Amino acid sequence: MTSLDKPTAQREPHEGGPAGEDDSRAVTEAALFEAFGGLRGMVETVLPGLLFVTIYTVNKDLHSSAIAALAVSLLLVAVRLVRRDTVKHAFSGVFGVAFGVVFAMMTGNAKDFYLPGMLYTLGLAVAYLVTTLAGVPLIGLILGPVFKENLSWRTRNPGRKTAYAKASWAWGLILLAKCAILFPLYWWADTTQLGWVLVALKIPPFLLAVYLTWLFLAKAPPPIDVFAEMEAEEAAEKAEKERRAAEAAGEGAAGQDAAAGPAESTGARHRRDT
Repeated sequence: MTSLDKPTAQREPHEGGPAGEDDSRAVTEAALFEAFGGLRGMVETVLPGLLFVTIYTVNKDLHSSAIAALAVSLLLVAVRLVRRDTVKHAFSGVFGVAFGVVFAMMTGNAKDFYLPGMLYTLGLAVAYLVTTLAGVPLIGLILGPVFKENLSWRTRNPGRKTAYAKASWAWGLILLAKCAILFPLYWWADTTQLGWVLVALKIPPFLLAVYLTWLFLAKAPPPIDVFAEMEAEEAAEKAEKERRAAEAAGEGAAGQDAAAGPAESTGARHRRDT
């Protein structure tokens, strides 16, 4: 058991009454915004697929649709790099589009542009459910570092562990429901039908999962800031070392004074004898 998840007394949730609850909600909103990219992250997620299906609907040309989708993904990354913003959400979009482009080009089937993303969604849904059943909900592993609590919620903050479990169940079931719609369409619908349905299902399920996550966490006990705890421990250790060094220096000075006293007495006796 590490220092980050060792048991400790459970903190009172939302200390300070309504003001504490407001602070907790604000912190939760900010963390979710950072973790999932906010409005800009959603735009970067939707735009490449929207461009692909729009162009394909017009000209039925796989190559031009795929190249346009990949180009806009790279442009979004370039804009973030120029503005020195975080690129993790844009890069994830580039990788997703690139896999789709490569897969569709290899098979020659435009619908396969969407298949890697659909498989990723299915795998993510299974991961949410399996990790929750294993007692380590995936949403907690994702958001723990964002809240600066790391894995302390596992044993030190059971209320937050419960909230993370509920949120992970929500994510897993919502994504499974999305897959239950998309995979039959992959087999039975044409490329444009699948593409438009997929674009339509990009944002609403995501917003529902984020809202439920916010709801569960806003009502949970506040996170334990393990980084602040480690900094406090380091400061205490440093102060203790300085105190011991000061005590050692004081004892050394006292010892020198004590040694000097007998030497002076011996010298005085020697002068009296002579």
